[in-house]
Amino acid sequence: MPVFLRRRSIIALAIALGMLLSAIAATAVLVGVQASDQKKVQRSLEVQIRLNHVFSLLQDAETGQRGFLLTGKESYLEPYVAALSAIDQEMQALGSIVVGDDRQAKALSELRQAAHQKVAELQDTVELKRDGKTNAALALVQTDKGQDLMARVRGAVESMDATEQRTLAESQAYSLRTGFLTEAGVAGALLLAIILGALTIRDTKRLFVAVADANDALHLANRKIVQEAEQKQRLEHQLRHSQRMDAIGQLTGGIAHDFNNMLAVVIGSLNLLKRKVERGEEDFMRFVDGALDGAERAAVLTHRLLAFSRQQPLAPQAIDANKFVAGMSDMMRRTLGDAIKVETVLAGGLWRTYADPSQLESAILNLAVNSRDAMPDGGRLTIETANTSLDDAYAEQNVGVQAGQYVLVSVTDTGSGMSPEVAAKAFDPFFTTKAAGKGTGLGLSQIFGFVKQSGGHVKIYAELGQGTAIKIYLPRFFGDDAERPISAAASGEPIPVGSADIVVLIVEDEERMLRLAIEAFRDLGYSVLYANGPANALRIIDEHPEINLLFTDIVMPEMNGRKLAEQALLRLPRLRVIYTTGFSRNAVIHNGILDRDVNFLPKPFTLEQLARKVKAALSGARQG
Repeated sequence: MPVFLRRRSIIALAIALGMLLSAIAATAVLVGVQASDQKKVQRSLEVQIRLNHVFSLLQDAETGQRGFLLTGKESYLEPYVAALSAIDQEMQALGSIVVGDDRQAKALSELRQAAHQKVAELQDTVELKRDGKTNAALALVQTDKGQDLMARVRGAVESMDATEQRTLAESQAYSLRTGFLTEAGVAGALLLAIILGALTIRDTKRLFVAVADANDALHLANRKIVQEAEQKQRLEHQLRHSQRMDAIGQLTGGIAHDFNNMLAVVIGSLNLLKRKVERGEEDFMRFVDGALDGAERAAVLTHRLLAFSRQQPLAPQAIDANKFVAGMSDMMRRTLGDAIKVETVLAGGLWRTYADPSQLESAILNLAVNSRDAMPDGGRLTIETANTSLDDAYAEQNVGVQAGQYVLVSVTDTGSGMSPEVAAKAFDPFFTTKAAGKGTGLGLSQIFGFVKQSGGHVKIYAELGQGTAIKIYLPRFFGDDAERPISAAASGEPIPVGSADIVVLIVEDEERMLRLAIEAFRDLGYSVLYANGPANALRIIDEHPEINLLFTDIVMPEMNGRKLAEQALLRLPRLRVIYTTGFSRNAVIHNGILDRDVNFLPKPFTLEQLARKVKAALSGARQG
């Protein structure tokens, strides 16, 4: 072999080996960096989990304390006692994890101080209750000191969680950059090794073997990189799961808080009512009203949660938004007061849309009330309609939006506006900027759920000190459906009374609900037959052809209410049917839309709602 070929082969081999060794070294560095990142991810996950546990323990302690204050039973203090014994352990564990991190150590100190103050406040109320000083204990609770301390705890937890998120994001960004550069270097080294191998394979078998060995080492390094990348993806999935669980925890905590308040009103009112009746006292109607108010608020909360989750039963129809808005103008002027000037700007040639009129009315009214609250000194509220088209570019920038033609209903005020941070969270359930007791934080989330369930889009445009515009985009309707009048009972009308000549068959498999429905129909003046299941109902129908109305639950074990109604109508073609259920996905609701020509009354319902639904069904009207 000529000397220059040998020299060229040696130089080429040296270069190839140098590149491969560099790639291997870079891979080793990447492996070390990723191992370090993995430890950071695990540390962050542990910090977040323990922070959530601390907050959950404090909530458990507060739940036990409030149960004890309400009932005086020591058994209610079990979660309270368990939480107090575990909080210090969690704090110590957090302290050992964040050692060396000055920011987190400072935040942990603030969390520990707020938590200890909260524990002390809980202990004070419990001791007062045990000493028989119930009024003093309740007075301490009503000072809102506990709520303020929980807000401090939540703030410290969120601050530490945000710090961990930033640290993790920075680490991940660095790891991605390092991985990209390393992979690029490895790819370049592989390409150069192949070229040099092709040049030197003719010169010497020894050089070929060396290059082959180097390629094997390179493939091994690549496999390690792939394995590390898979491990990193698994850790990222764990982190995302933890974040989802945190969001679920916030939602369930808000639900539990509001329901507990409402149930406390119902249970307390009924207990006091029972005592009044047992003593023969007659001034008990305020307790009946209190229990009804608490129960109705709970029903409204459930309805709003179903709206947010897009599982409420909708009864859509073709709507002319111009007529709809114009019809609401007088009601809104009365609702908002003289300090708010209401203006409407209605577009000519407006397309029709297809939506649930009652939900659209509720959405517009809800936005108007929010605007009024943002303008305490008065201002201007403008409701505008327009035809609009959302193109592909807009759809790409807004997740979940379909490009197409929409009917726009915009509500704009000249109020205090929103910051970008507030606007970003405005549709979150239980998020509110109003003072405690002034709002549930479910109004905008209900609107969001209704619009999304209707196939539309909602957007907030706001500027601090200038005002807010919330735009609802509902899909254009191309069908031939004629608009139907929206039947709604005027406020203050008496409850419609029935007639003993009208026979109602009630079908309900839940005994307590059956007894309640029987008494309700009898109280309204109707003649009542009843069955605890579809089989008995069909037997009664065969024996009583005089039945005028079938009031049936939908979800039953033997046969659902829709199939029962079909069998009943074969026997009595002129029979009227009202369906009822507390379950939103069933035989008369598909994709969240109520079937056509169906009379539906969702549980729970009031006596007035039942009376009006029966009157509408017997008159042949369809009211979803």
